[in-house]
Amino acid sequence: MKKLRQPTSLQCFACGRNNPFGLKLEWFNNYDEKCVETTFTLDDNYCSYPGTVHGGILATILDETSGRAVLLDNNFERLMVTLKMEVVYKKNTPTNTPLKAIGRVLKNGGSRAQVEGEIILPDGTVSAKCTSILFKIPQAVKDKWGPEAEEWARTTPKVEE
Repeated sequence: MKKLRQPTSLQCFACGRNNPFGLKLEWFNNYDEKCVETTFTLDDNYCSYPGTVHGGILATILDETSGRAVLLDNNFERLMVTLKMEVVYKKNTPTNTPLKAIGRVLKNGGSRAQVEGEIILPDGTVSAKCTSILFKIPQAVKDKWGPEAEEWARTTPKVEE
């Protein structure tokens, strides 16, 4: 199964390589499953109650993962922002545990898209999920990003097997 690693940015909280407080996650296009995915383990620095990942951190990962699903077509210029997101927390998500997040496109209408995301525990149980509506970022906004836009364009997607 081939997977294409998606580009990342410098300062994004979820993927930014230079953000000292960020999660530094990487996402991969999984063409066999028609989804984008990331795997990660969150330590107790990201907890709410002892041993439980904070819901806001899970929402961040769901937001980024589901939003990146629109990039499955390899058009990495087609960045979108979230207009609306509904999160359902189904089960405790433990810290210090290998987790997986996946995102899929439900509807894609050009400037808008509807996507979903899931956080999956090692036993396959979904601990949290979201559905979101996204909107394409206008070029005039991206033109103001400066070095961040250049970094996104410079990050070469990498195929992994």
